[in-house]
Amino acid sequence: QVQLVESGGGLVQAGESLRLSCAASGSIFSINAMGWYRQAPGKQRELVADITSGGSTTYADSVKGRFTISRDNAKNTVYLQMNSLKPEDTAVYYCNVVGVRSGGLSRPLFVWGQGTQVTVSS
Repeated sequence: QVQLVESGGGLVQAGESLRLSCAASGSIFSINAMGWYRQAPGKQRELVADITSGGSTTYADSVKGRFTISRDNAKNTVYLQMNSLKPEDTAVYYCNVVGVRSGGLSRPLFVWGQGTQVTVSS
């Protein structure tokens, strides 16, 4: 069993900042990539940012220059620092972890967090 615990969402005004955290625990052998996705009402879930175990990052064009993803490999934790937030950033943000489960057989690991609401008022 693998659990993802997300925290840090909330209600802020445009221009303010938030920091999301996601900690993975349980039957984990290794984590290849950790990322953040978001889903606004009536829209599909989209990638916000992800980061590999080596530190390579990918960002959606809409957040480049405003959001920063980072991870602590020792703690199996990924962070998303969100600055200069805009009303269009309002969504439920989901953490995603890709890797290998512990226990042998190289079983793949692909897990979603429960989601945390981010609301940005104008």
